[in-house]
Amino acid sequence: MGRELASDLTSPSAEQILPSGDRPSRTSQLVALTRANLDRPHTPDGDPDAQRRLCAGMRPPPDGWLRPDLAARTRFFDEQVLSAIAANIGQIVILGAGYDDRALRFRSPAVRYFELDHPATQADKAGRLLTLEPETDRLVLAPADFREDDVAVVLAAAGHDASTPSLFICEGLLVYLDEPTIIRLLAALRRRCAAGSVLCASLAVHAEGLDSERVVETANARRRTSAVEPWRTILTLEAHVALVARAGWHVEHVADTSDFGGDPEAKGSPFVVARPT
Repeated sequence: MGRELASDLTSPSAEQILPSGDRPSRTSQLVALTRANLDRPHTPDGDPDAQRRLCAGMRPPPDGWLRPDLAARTRFFDEQVLSAIAANIGQIVILGAGYDDRALRFRSPAVRYFELDHPATQADKAGRLLTLEPETDRLVLAPADFREDDVAVVLAAAGHDASTPSLFICEGLLVYLDEPTIIRLLAALRRRCAAGSVLCASLAVHAEGLDSERVVETANARRRTSAVEPWRTILTLEAHVALVARAGWHVEHVADTSDFGGDPEAKGSPFVVARPT
């Protein structure tokens, strides 16, 4: 972690002082803290310092914490957002947004951002945004529990326009949901998408011939945050693509982390681009 960022991490955050059931996602904070040190693009109206400022007051990552290929994943989704803006897609919906800074980094007068996440994380982020952006008319935070809420209803209430194209982003999210919840979530997005809409998602996959339940169990045993934020879905690539298809999306492109500067040997987190069937 750079010294400039570390110097801001002095005041207690909600993650430290709230009861465990009301705390924002620690994993989201760790991702944001790591991402704050990456070299990333921004739009002419965007804030290149947004991620670092959103992280002010967060507890630093523990020694040895590292999200493999986070830089490659960030680059892929940054490029998808910039491509959507260039294609005049006027709505960008980020599911499981955490402390994502793209609404600030890639600010554009013609684009509205909708961010959905757990209420505790959303409440903490909303407070942080108040200190950074007095005017956030191009960003809507919509609290949602993906296990319980109908995302189509949440988006409609938030002002999302189902008659115009959207970019839907599921970055680092689906692995935390069980298969029925993934299908409900993606099907709800399908109901809100107009022609020209795009879904981009990161998947958690394993090699053929392994038992998926055993893979999930082994993976959680190695994670510091598995007790409160367990992984639930790791499948073969073929099975994961089929799962996406069951929700009404056709995967038209699969990208590997190595395509975006990641480890060529890392095959467990591909990215997909899908369009409504």
